[in-house]
Amino acid sequence: MPSTPELVTAELGRAFSSTPQRASVTFLGVEPIDVLRFPVDGPDGPEVVFATVGCARHPMHDPSDPAPDPVRGPRAELVVRMRAVMPAPGLHRSLATVAAAPAVEGLVLAPDSLIDLGEPLWTGAICSAFLLEPDELADLELPEPSDPVQFLRAVPITANEAAWVRLKGADALREAWAEGDVDITDPRRGGVTPS
Repeated sequence: MPSTPELVTAELGRAFSSTPQRASVTFLGVEPIDVLRFPVDGPDGPEVVFATVGCARHPMHDPSDPAPDPVRGPRAELVVRMRAVMPAPGLHRSLATVAAAPAVEGLVLAPDSLIDLGEPLWTGAICSAFLLEPDELADLELPEPSDPVQFLRAVPITANEAAWVRLKGADALREAWAEGDVDITDPRRGGVTPS
């Protein structure tokens, strides 16, 4: 039977119909996290999609749970969608760091989670945090009794935007993006300061 990472890799390959570049990132005491980079034809030109493989290897559990179920529990992989207008060196490592957090820190990744790394997500980036939301990729069903893998879109956001999420919530930031006509897929974008 294929492993969960093998099933995720196959599903991503079907979804994007292209051969990805693969980077493997290792963390002490944790199985490697792979980050796949897919070139995609977007509605406004070339795009690139980064997707993690390995986060969903095990279900996520609250670290205070004294006897976590090794099979049942939420599983997730992360997806970043960006316009291919400039390189983003180091983004794969930032994404892998978040994908490893459930195994390293007991973090449970879910929609509207704010993950602040406190440093640029890639070389030269103004963004230092990710805001998670459901991705357009459908959940990947796994053999029973495992829960499906949810693909969560990780949207790069600035420190000011992260502060706004803490203060007012994720939906308030999304409203500010909509009002400001902000293209969150553009790595060159400026931050918004919601009022």
